[in-house]
Amino acid sequence: MPAARPEFTVSSLTSALKRTIEGGFSKVVVEGEVSGWKRYPSGHCYFTLKDEGAQISAVMFAGQYESSCKRHPELDSGLKDGAKIKVYGNVTVYPPRGNYQIVVLSATLAGLGDLMQRYLELKAKLEREGLFDPARKRALPSMPRRIGIVTSEAGAVIHDMCTVLTRRFPNLEIRLFPAQVQGADAPKTIIAGIEYFNREDCDFKPDVLIVARGGGSFEDLFYFNDEALVRAVAASKVPTISAVGHQTDYTLCDFAADVRAGTPSIAAEIAVPVLADLRDRLASFDSQLAKALRAKYEWFAQRTDHLSSALVPALQAKAADVAHRIESLSSALGSSVVLGFTRREAAFDRVREKLALLSPYSVLERGYSLTTDKDGAVVKSADQVVRGDVLHTRLANGEIVSEVSYLKRST
Repeated sequence: MPAARPEFTVSSLTSALKRTIEGGFSKVVVEGEVSGWKRYPSGHCYFTLKDEGAQISAVMFAGQYESSCKRHPELDSGLKDGAKIKVYGNVTVYPPRGNYQIVVLSATLAGLGDLMQRYLELKAKLEREGLFDPARKRALPSMPRRIGIVTSEAGAVIHDMCTVLTRRFPNLEIRLFPAQVQGADAPKTIIAGIEYFNREDCDFKPDVLIVARGGGSFEDLFYFNDEALVRAVAASKVPTISAVGHQTDYTLCDFAADVRAGTPSIAAEIAVPVLADLRDRLASFDSQLAKALRAKYEWFAQRTDHLSSALVPALQAKAADVAHRIESLSSALGSSVVLGFTRREAAFDRVREKLALLSPYSVLERGYSLTTDKDGAVVKSADQVVRGDVLHTRLANGEIVSEVSYLKRST
C-alpha cells in the first residue's frame, strides 16, 4: 500500500522550506555583482546579488552596513550597481512573499562586475573621442512647438510625459515613435526613432527630441549604454534630452545627449516652459514697459518745459542784442555811404574838370572853330579837301555847313 503523500498548506510548506534552507545555509560567503542597489532613509540596504546564471535578493540592515563601512571605508562609495562584492550572511525565507534572500552580515569589495567594467571602458573610449564634451552640447529652444518622443507606447512613461507637456504648454504638437526600451532589440528600435525624427523628409520636424524610459535595474537600463545608440544620440541634429531611469541612474546616453533629465517627467518639464507663466511675464513686462515709457515721457515733458522757460529769455536777449547791432551797423552804414558818395562826387568833379580842359570843345569857347568832313574826320589842312566837298564847321554856339568852291593852299 503506497505511503501517504504529505499535505501542506502554503504557510506550512513555506515554514518547512524556511527551516530546511536556514538550517543548511547559514553563515555562507557568496560572491556576485550588485544590481538594483538602494539604501532607504532608515539606513537599510536592499539589492540583488547576481552572476551569469542566477540571482538572489539581499538585504543589509543599517547596523551591519555601518559596521562594514567602518572596517572597510571604501564600501561607503563602492557599494553600488555593477560592483562585485563578497558577502557573509544567512540565507533566509521571507514567508509573506514566498521568496528566499540572503541577510548580509558583512561585505567587502571584490572588484567591478562585468557589466560595470564594459560600461566604464566604453565611457572612457567615447570621452577620449570628445563625444561627451560639454562644448558640443546645444541649448534647448526656449519655446518649442513640436516635441518628438522615442519610448515605449505601453506603460505610464508616455502618458505621464504627455500630461506634463500639455499641462505646461497647451496646443503643443507631440509625436511618439514607439520603440522597445528593454531587451536585445531595444537599441536598434531606439536608433530607428532617432533617425526618423532626423530625416530630411520627415513630415514632423521636432524642435526637441526626448529619448526616455522608466526606472529599472542596472541590467534593465544597460541597453542605453549600447555604443551605436550612444553615437546616434550624439549625432542627432535635433537637440536631445535623455531621460532614462531615475535621478540616481546614469547611462552613456545621458552623457551624449544635449541635456540629461533625472526622470521622463522632469524631461517634459525641461522641454517646455509654462505657458501661463510666460503670459504673466509678458503682462509684467508690458506693465513695466508702460511705466518706463510714461516716466520717460514725463521726464522729456519737464525737460522741454525747463528748456522752454530758459529759451524765451535767451531768445529775447539775443533779439535785443541783434537789434542793437543792426541799429549800430545801420548808422555806421549810413555814414559810410554818405562819406563814400561825397568822396566819389569830389573825384567825379576832378575828372570832369580834367576832361573839360582836355576837350576840344572847350577851345571853341575861346573863339576857335572845328572843321570836319562829311565822315566826321577833322580837317587840319587844305590838302584834305577838294572843290565840292561839304564841310562842317563847329563853333562855340552852333555849326556851319558849307561847300568848298575855292581852295587856296599854302606854298
